[in-house]
Amino acid sequence: MSRRLIGAFIALGLSATVSLAQEYPTKEIQGIIQWGAGGSTDTVMRSVTPHAEDVLSGTIVMQNMTGAVGAIALNYVAAAKADGYTLLMGAENPLLYKVMGLGDKDYSEFVPINILARGTPILVANNDAPFDDYAGMLDFIAKNPGELRFGATGPGGLPSVITAMMNTVEGDLDVIAVPYDGDGPALTALQSGAIDVMPAVLGASIESIRAGAIKPIAIFDVKQNEKLPEVPLVTAYNEDYKTYLPWGPFFGVFAPKGTPDAVVAKLSDAYAQAAKSPDFIELMDNRGFTMMGISGAEATEFLSKWQQGTAWLLQDAGLTKASPEDFGIKRP
Repeated sequence: MSRRLIGAFIALGLSATVSLAQEYPTKEIQGIIQWGAGGSTDTVMRSVTPHAEDVLSGTIVMQNMTGAVGAIALNYVAAAKADGYTLLMGAENPLLYKVMGLGDKDYSEFVPINILARGTPILVANNDAPFDDYAGMLDFIAKNPGELRFGATGPGGLPSVITAMMNTVEGDLDVIAVPYDGDGPALTALQSGAIDVMPAVLGASIESIRAGAIKPIAIFDVKQNEKLPEVPLVTAYNEDYKTYLPWGPFFGVFAPKGTPDAVVAKLSDAYAQAAKSPDFIELMDNRGFTMMGISGAEATEFLSKWQQGTAWLLQDAGLTKASPEDFGIKRP
């Protein structure tokens, strides 16, 4: 084949790619939400997506597809044609599917269109707990082994990860784990005195903190939180936490790997602009989430660090079904 003919084919391919980007979308886009109606992921995606539609001058039809801790939705989108017309609107859970025995796919099968925002973990305590800060809590645990009651919500949830992080950084803490079916019941139990301490997401606990119903002990982040500027960061007590932080539940939009770069760029731009909408920023702010708005290599790096830190924390805590090593997940 002559060089001239090869060049013509290359030019034709480039022309088709440019044309695809200019025309996209030419039909409705499916937005598959991993969780049920009314949940956090559903609320976030239904708030930001109309603004992305405006930028795209297209329609994104939202569909809730529940089951198997979000794996049914993920598998559906992973199997879809990589053309930009089927998107996954998800949270952090898929990064743990392999080690928790919930599936053989994760976000490595996808291109991150936009990681919109993440939650901030905070350690909160019952008002009658005999300490008021993180150092005081560690001192109480050391002097009263097996007495402090820690709220939990099951393997892989925020409380289990933060507790595992504390055990890794501080050494095994001799506390009692008390399981609850979700953050809501656990925080209610904390206020009533049924448990003493609870790792929780800031958005779920901030109103109770402001009302004086519970007291904050430390925020698990690397930057001071504007909503609770007086609450110290856990890194102020132990810098070793920086290995795992920033960390928290997050929300993101993903496309199957192999989606044309031009389409990915157009979708990323649409959601980047959508995430700057005042009503979306207000929603995230009211719920105590940290805005991220990252895509491309930055998003991929964030996902990798999140998976490495979390998977190995859960592995070391004995909460996984398989070792991260089995899937090439490096220890941080």
